[in-house]
Formats: sequence, structure tokens, C-alpha cells
Amino acid sequence: MRIKTRGAPRDGELLHHGIAWCARCGHKMYVRYKGGGEYVCNHLRTHEGLPTCQHIRAPWVDAAVADAFLTALAPAELDALSRAHRAQQQMNAALRTGAERQLERKRYAAALAERQFNRVDPDNRLVADELERRWEAALREAREAEEALAKQAVLQPVSRIAIGKTLNGKVVALAGRLPQIWADEDTTDAQRKALLRCLVEKVFLDRGERDLATVRIVWRGGAVTDLEVKMKVNSVAKLTRGVEMRDRLLDLARTGMPDDEIATVLTAEGHRSPNCAEKVLPITVQRVRLGAGIKMTSQRSRWSHASSLLSAPELAAKLNIPVNWLYVQIRHKRLLIDPQPAGGYLFQDTPDVLDALKNLRDHAIPQLDLRICQPQQEGH
Repeated sequence: MRIKTRGAPRDGELLHHGIAWCARCGHKMYVRYKGGGEYVCNHLRTHEGLPTCQHIRAPWVDAAVADAFLTALAPAELDALSRAHRAQQQMNAALRTGAERQLERKRYAAALAERQFNRVDPDNRLVADELERRWEAALREAREAEEALAKQAVLQPVSRIAIGKTLNGKVVALAGRLPQIWADEDTTDAQRKALLRCLVEKVFLDRGERDLATVRIVWRGGAVTDLEVKMKVNSVAKLTRGVEMRDRLLDLARTGMPDDEIATVLTAEGHRSPNCAEKVLPITVQRVRLGAGIKMTSQRSRWSHASSLLSAPELAAKLNIPVNWLYVQIRHKRLLIDPQPAGGYLFQDTPDVLDALKNLRDHAIPQLDLRICQPQQEGH
């Protein structure tokens, strides 16, 4: 029988060894370090002779959960958690105070019923029976109030001692450094797993039918976070929006747009390649285009534009940010910019534009509009 415990963190790069569970059958999944590593649920196969329940590639799932873990420990999240904890403490105290007052009232009612019973003339049996019934009912209600108060004490453990400002500042400072510690090459896989288990109780996995896997993180304390993780598939047809992407790709290809620009446009519209979670690769465009029998008469590898302008990859390199972040902001209309006639984006290489983009990146501003005085690319 498989042991149904978390166990101590073991060696091996897969992050959820011991805490990964199958969302389909509810049994624990084991890890298989083959072809990059995966989580496998074979409980039904082992015990009932049925097919393997599911197996799911590990790298992208591990990355998504690690990101959620680090986000949960961000200083802002810790501050929100601290406020929520204080509010919960106040609510628990109010509930306990109400339960204690209710118990006092029930005890007083029981004592009053007892005194009334003791004063009645025993020869008056009807009155004595009625007072005895009332006394017993009052005693029963008092016992129920005592049990409710005891149960509440179990469900609401004694509040922890409040963290002082100095110690709280150290905790926040450590949380701010945690991504750096996590990514440090000197941090071992076992240490990362131990860090993760400080907050995460279980992770339920479901591979899904297409390119999206669902991940449910059960945090210590009972909170739940649901994630959708993009998975690697072997063809455009198996992408959730594969048909839409193929039709759009072929429409652009028929206009003579180069493959790299088509890839940029599709990425900005939220599409991706089967084997890449962040963007559409030019090689994907080329394969789909050639598969449809569309030939490109002339292909250029890059734009020719004025030195005062920056393409999206050039801007990302200059600001030291992921180029996909720019496309995501454009797609969600937080960065407003018109595409060039060929489909790409060009940015003014000025301090004002660069500073504004940094502010958008740092969440100092909610939206940035660069549509005024939109630059135009030069001839090819």
C-alpha cells in the first residue's frame, strides 16, 4: 500500500515529489525522471488493473507553482495576510465573547429554574413537574452552550503573539529576497522543496484534454489557488486556440507579411507555439505556411528603422525586461500603441518613453498611451 504522507523532501529536481495528487482519482502521484521528468498516477493500474490514470510533464507545472509560491510571499501579500490575520483574530474574539455571554445567560436561567423548583410545594405535583421540566431544559441548554464554547476554542486556536515592527520588517525583507535565494545556484532542490512545504500542503494536478493543465494549490490553513498551466503539445491543432491561430496566420501570410512579423502579431494577440508557452516562434509560422502551400517570395530577417526608434526586442533588451511582457501589456490594453503597417511595433528611444515604461513595469501607473506621434518604420 502506498504511503499517503508528505514525507521528507528528497533529492531530485521535481518540486512536488510527495505532495502531488491526482485531481481525477484522488490518489498520490509519483515522479518519473524520464525525458525531463513527469508526475504519474498509476494507482488504479497497480491495484485494479485499469489503464494509467494520467501523467503530466513536470517542468511547466513546477514553474507555475513556484511562481505562485513566490508571489504569495511578496511583501505586499505578507502585509495583506497580516491584516487579514488581525481581522480574523478580532472576529474570533467577538465570537468567543458572544458565546461566553450566551453561556452566562443559560447558566443563570438554569440556576433560576433550580431555585423555583426548590421553592415549590411538593404536594403540588403538576406545578412541581412543570418546574422540574423547565429546570432540566435549562440545564440541557447550558450544557449545549458549554459544548459550543469548547468546540469554538478547538476550531479557533489561541492567537499567536503579535510580531513586533522590527521583526516584521525582517520578515518582509527576507520575503523580498526570496526570489533571489530561490534562483541561487547554491540553493539545492531539497531546500527549495522544504521552502515550498512551509506554505503548500498539497498540489492537485489534472493534465486536461488539450494544451492546458489545471493545478490546484492547497495552502497550509486550507486556502486554495487554482491555476491554468500551458503545456507542451506536438502540433498547432492541439492548442486550445489552434484553429483560430492557423486561420489568422494564413490570412497574414497571404498578404505577404514575413514569418517573423506574423509571429510577433500572433504573440501580441495571445497565441503561442505548441512547444513554447510565451510566444509564437517564426519556425511555427513557416511550417504552417508551407503546409498550406503558401510560398514567400522574399523574406527579410529584421526591420530597417531609424536609429531613434526601437523594436520590441531592442526595447526589452535596453530595459532588461522580457520581451513577452511588452506583448502581454499590449494585449491587455495596459500599453496602448498602434502596430506598424507590417504588423510590428516601434517605440521612440527617448528618456520620457523609457521612464514611462519603467513606471508601467513597476505598477506606478495603470496604463500608458504611446499612440500619439506614432513613429513609422523606414523602407525595407
